[in-house]
Amino acid sequence: MCLSDSQNALRNLRRVLLRVRVFIVCKNHYSNQIEYRPIRSVLVANRGEIAIRVFRACSELGIKSVAVYSEQDKMHMHRQKADESYMVGKGLSPVEAYLSIPEIIRVCKENDIDAVHPGYGFLSERSDFAEAVIDAGIQFIGPSPDVIKTMGNKVAARIAAAEADVMILPGTDGPVTSKEEAVAFCKEHGLPVIFKAAYGGGGRGMREVWKMEEVEESFERATSEAKAAFGNGDVFIEKFLERPRHIEVQLLGDKAGNVVHVFERDCSVQRRHQKVVEIAPAPRLPIEIRDKMTEAAVRLARHVGYENAGTVEFLCDESGNFYFIEVNARLQVEHTVTEEITGIDLVQSQIRIAEGMSLEDLGLTQEKIVTRGFAIQCRVTAEDPANDFQPTTGRIEIFRSGEGMGIRLDSASTFAGAIISPYYDSLLVKVIAHGNDMPNTAAKAQRSLREFYIRGVKTNIPFLLNVLGNDRFLNGVLDTRFIDEHPELFKFTLSSSYGQQLLTYIGEVLVNGPQTPLGTTLKPAEVNPVVPAVPSLTEPPEGLRDIITCVGPEAFAKEVRSRKNLMLMDTTFRDAHQSLMATRVRTHDLLKISPYVAHKFNNLYSLENWGGATFDVALRFLHECPWERLEEMRKRIPNIPFQMLLRGANAVGYTSYPDNVVYKFCELAVKTGMDIFRIFDSLNYLPNLFIGMEAAGKAGGVVEAAISYTGDVSDPKRTKYDLKYYTNLADELVKAGTHVLCIKDMAGLLKPEAARLLITAIRDKHPDVPIHVHTHDTSGAGVASMLAAAQAGADIVDVAVDSMSGMTSQPSMGAVVASLQGTPLDTEFKLSDISAYSAYWEQTRTLYGPFECTTTMRSGNADVYMNEIPGGQYTNLQFQAFSLGLGDMFEEVKKAYQEANFILGDIIKVTPSSKVVGDLAQFMVQNHLSGDQVVEKAAELSFPKSVVEYFQGYIGIPYGGFPEPLRSNVLKDLDRIEERPGAKLEPMDLEKLKAELSKFHANVSERDVVSAALYPQVTNEFLHYREKYGPVDKLDTRIFLTGPKVGEEFDVTLERGNTLSIVALATAADLKPNGNREVFFELNGQLNSVYIPDMEAMKEIHVHPKANKSVPGEVGAPMPGNVIDIRVKEGDKVVKGQPLVVLSAMKMEMLVQSPLSGVVKKLEITKGMKLDGDDLIMIIE
Repeated sequence: MCLSDSQNALRNLRRVLLRVRVFIVCKNHYSNQIEYRPIRSVLVANRGEIAIRVFRACSELGIKSVAVYSEQDKMHMHRQKADESYMVGKGLSPVEAYLSIPEIIRVCKENDIDAVHPGYGFLSERSDFAEAVIDAGIQFIGPSPDVIKTMGNKVAARIAAAEADVMILPGTDGPVTSKEEAVAFCKEHGLPVIFKAAYGGGGRGMREVWKMEEVEESFERATSEAKAAFGNGDVFIEKFLERPRHIEVQLLGDKAGNVVHVFERDCSVQRRHQKVVEIAPAPRLPIEIRDKMTEAAVRLARHVGYENAGTVEFLCDESGNFYFIEVNARLQVEHTVTEEITGIDLVQSQIRIAEGMSLEDLGLTQEKIVTRGFAIQCRVTAEDPANDFQPTTGRIEIFRSGEGMGIRLDSASTFAGAIISPYYDSLLVKVIAHGNDMPNTAAKAQRSLREFYIRGVKTNIPFLLNVLGNDRFLNGVLDTRFIDEHPELFKFTLSSSYGQQLLTYIGEVLVNGPQTPLGTTLKPAEVNPVVPAVPSLTEPPEGLRDIITCVGPEAFAKEVRSRKNLMLMDTTFRDAHQSLMATRVRTHDLLKISPYVAHKFNNLYSLENWGGATFDVALRFLHECPWERLEEMRKRIPNIPFQMLLRGANAVGYTSYPDNVVYKFCELAVKTGMDIFRIFDSLNYLPNLFIGMEAAGKAGGVVEAAISYTGDVSDPKRTKYDLKYYTNLADELVKAGTHVLCIKDMAGLLKPEAARLLITAIRDKHPDVPIHVHTHDTSGAGVASMLAAAQAGADIVDVAVDSMSGMTSQPSMGAVVASLQGTPLDTEFKLSDISAYSAYWEQTRTLYGPFECTTTMRSGNADVYMNEIPGGQYTNLQFQAFSLGLGDMFEEVKKAYQEANFILGDIIKVTPSSKVVGDLAQFMVQNHLSGDQVVEKAAELSFPKSVVEYFQGYIGIPYGGFPEPLRSNVLKDLDRIEERPGAKLEPMDLEKLKAELSKFHANVSERDVVSAALYPQVTNEFLHYREKYGPVDKLDTRIFLTGPKVGEEFDVTLERGNTLSIVALATAADLKPNGNREVFFELNGQLNSVYIPDMEAMKEIHVHPKANKSVPGEVGAPMPGNVIDIRVKEGDKVVKGQPLVVLSAMKMEMLVQSPLSGVVKKLEITKGMKLDGDDLIMIIE
């Protein structure tokens, strides 16, 4: 029977005959007796996408497909795609399982397998494997063992190529067996050379050598890598050709000696000798060179008697000379592009040839093989291109592919839930594009890659997109140095994974509880605050900011002073919520109401919205960027001046910084949208104030120098801070060039009569300077005091919208406006607008129940005139007390605050000096100490860090000096600063700081650098947090704080036109073996889940020892907190008073000092450990 009679006859033969002898008569009149053996089942001795590729070919041919898999691959997709699957290599390593020839033969025999396809890699080029398969009576889909042996051995292949008159590069005649032999060859032939694995490819076992001193190490690495990849460590050396093109020719040969080429592929786009992108046909390759190259490939194949599929690879130089490098006696990863441009199914061709069919019967004569268009293959791998292409492993949490016209996807492990293991190649999916020409094909590939959405593991897609968009690539100007010579390919615009990051954050909240400390047991209300309407598509009316931006600060100050009515500054966006809710109001809620404020309150003097504690709290507790808050508010409120608090030389921190940091901060603040800087110093220390004034002025901001108020100028018994003290300060600040003068009454101590006296005195001395008065309504007298100040000549007073006013906040905006209606000081604001504004905040405030000051403070309290606690500190102090277990002792804390103030010398109290007083007060209550006891035992006590640094002079020198001998007893031998703390600080190297941050974080901005200069640890933690959890500031406040309810559906708007729809489905009741708990969601209609470590369930039972107070050498924790620094180790000698450990609880840090001199015998703590009060820290002998 002649095979050319009928394809239908062949199909019938396959069904009824196991073995049929047929005769093929070739065109060259060569005849041979060929055995036709129809294949009913094919086992693929491989895994992953190539296994699935063969299964699909089998399915189309009606052949049963059989998979093998290792223990580690039991959940892998390739075994599910096969008709049958069997485990091999039980007990072997993941790679050894697929290299176990006896195991694979066993499966074949036990399951009556007709044929084995080796795929690529693993055993595909092992002649002993092919021989073992044939010896077992099984057909091998590939070349004969002899050909594999010849071609699989790169050295033997070079000899065969030379015999076939194919040009080769100079190289060793056989495998190199020693380092000495390698060195000798390099000395004889010169450098550069390349080491190559003799029994495999794919870039493994390859090492370029450019220097003689690298030869030995390269030999070691090449042989080791070859051994691991191919089971044989033999390598040979070849002269290295610089800047060649890597062109390979696809071949098919049948059992009768017929060989055809299926044209060429360009594989020049390589990284470390591994192909990244492949193209067919090779662009810009002259036809005459292509014809010579394909003819040489066919000639070599015929010379060695090649059958089945294979590839001959060449290097081609700029002159068109080409050199044989190797034959891959197997199917190649990039066979897909040849299939696309020719329409030939190479895998089916392999199977049919193995059965005994001829190329002619398959219709594969050379003249019938033509190309159509171009094809590009991109290998999408689980590698991180931003981290030197390090493989990434883990679980694919989200997978969406890019499909459509002209796109083919070959994959195996890319689906949501797939586990990418560290055991095998990192290939995820091959994206093959087919188009009419090179640019069109590249455009399709780019479009497909952009549509891919893979989360859970990093991929090289950003790098591939850069390659596809490169002009040289699009023009086909390629060589093997293409990637090396285009560093711009490694500049990535990293795609966001915000959806998955936010699910991870929400999962953390659901499994482990709130991710920001909650101050009370109250829960956020389930409300969606109603935002009052504003005219759409209408710009807000002009405001005073236009004067600042167009004419400048001086003109702005003159305009303010010229106005006859009382002007208002609204503190709702900052100080009001700092005072009432521990500064916890989020950007999310501020931005919602911003457009309304811009339209209805355009005549405000300013809107206080930044600086002070908001900067620290945003980073530390709200996990959002304060710079982005400022920027986004400015977009929505372009017309009203913004005002911030600047703590003089402390900027927005709690300590002194180098002057260049303060200057840079102010410069960046103005650039981001800030206008007015209220500059103060916590001790009214003029040198610190002047630095802040200079920095704000140089940045182009309005300088509003503030005098921090304490005492009572209306009480002749309070003599330390009398009227002269304040007027002298005012004189100095006006002389220094302030644009506006501010009285900052941070505790609400300014009584109406005191306001009248103070403002009158300053106005009389400085008639042309605008005066701004700030107070807190803690006592309930705030409105009366502000009215008195206005009537005495103040130009501006601070208020908060009604529902955010009163108590420790500012006086009521509505009350002040109503009180002045119809008078010369009429503010001209409408009560109806204020009412709508207040209604929004009344609802919004209920979202922040966990931070409500009304938990313990039901109304204003005139005891502020005794304890003098600043309004902005009151709630923070309350929540600190709560976190330290002193919540029910807050009244004692307030009394201790008053006592602590006088111990410290009756000082001005505003951040950071107020923090010093507050820390000392809580320390006293925690340790049951009276004021007298603190003074008496000062030399023995371990004071809070802030108290120690205060006495050292780190925040300046208080009016009247430090109290002695208390200062000396606290400090002992510690350094003292007797001048402006920042005066001797070296300028901070901000470029160096950026470089340090960039080592750990991507895309570090100028803002990040300045934040890190002020809060190094907090900023670093924030950046890590943002990288892990994404833009959590976009979540609704209740979801952010306590998470959604099961079954709740909610939206998250990331930006205009980009909204995520999320449903919280369930949290798994059972734990995974590693302590993770699975949390299920629906994200944009797709089922999704994240694994969250259950921190409580993972805890091991451990009881930390307590310090025995009767033993002097047992050092206990003076308060609950986290260990943030350990300054000694076991065996160190210490002296009495030496700093040992720094503890932190909330924003309070404490320096634990040695109570005696001795040697550290044992440390009971580690950095980051959480301690309770009296937990043993160390033992000193």
